[in-house]
Amino acid sequence: MPKKILIVDDEPNIVLSVEFLMKRSGYDVVTAMDGQQALDLLAETKPDLMILDVMMPRKNGFEVCTEVRADQRFQKLPILMLSAKGREAEVKKGLSLGADAYITKPFSTHELVEKVNELLQHKD
Repeated sequence: MPKKILIVDDEPNIVLSVEFLMKRSGYDVVTAMDGQQALDLLAETKPDLMILDVMMPRKNGFEVCTEVRADQRFQKLPILMLSAKGREAEVKKGLSLGADAYITKPFSTHELVEKVNELLQHKD
């Protein structure tokens, strides 16, 4: 059974391209357009990994990451932050809040697929 990835980003073009990339790599994909929708979908969809943007409406990626890590059910869920906010302070903040990896936009599709594969291997 293919692994399921939850993609959370408020930019439709990013969602479409990452969704295409993940499906082409053999993953099932669920998408959310903001942080609150992502939290609502988590329990329902039980993803194996979350790709999470930082700057979003309703709840930003940092808030989502904090809430996910506070929930016993999802403490082991790999979180890959994918953001245009690439300053060292933001990267450190994301990782300190519990993200497993942080990739800045614009991103290399090869690097993204490689990092997703790596995070999912460590999960097993």
